[in-house]
Amino acid sequence: MPKVFSIFGQWAYSPSYKAMNFNIKQISANKTYEVRQPILRPGKPIETCYFEGDQLKTTLHFGIFSDKNLLGVSSFFKNNHPSLSESTQYQLRGMAVLTSHQGKDLGRTLLNYGEQALKLKQVNIIWCNAREVSVSFYKKNNYQTFGSPFIIEGIGPHYVMFKKL
Repeated sequence: MPKVFSIFGQWAYSPSYKAMNFNIKQISANKTYEVRQPILRPGKPIETCYFEGDQLKTTLHFGIFSDKNLLGVSSFFKNNHPSLSESTQYQLRGMAVLTSHQGKDLGRTLLNYGEQALKLKQVNIIWCNAREVSVSFYKKNNYQTFGSPFIIEGIGPHYVMFKKL
């Protein structure tokens, strides 16, 4: 059964999730580092979690919370991939859920929320550089790979993935 929620003052629909007792809200870039660092850059300085474009007004950061505890984050950057022809694109970066809360649909819920927010902004496509270990997660959420895998130094193999909205 669909659930209704508000994004930027407009109503959107969401599939029913086990995670609907959590809340999602827009957060600052600085708040994302609390989850990015232990999940995406463990053992590395916090500065490695700062992404170019984090502070731009066009960048959207979302967090999923249980009470006041931040459990997961996602960031969407206005950035066109040179191999995609759609004019209005956003890049997903820094998608992460704390290890203790993975496997509970929080990532899917957070991703869906971000997609709905971008639809309201008339975005045509979302793309990301997905870690090899995350490809199956994105495929389950209707993202497609394209191109050859590549290595991001110090992090590992990645695939470019995209989804048309």
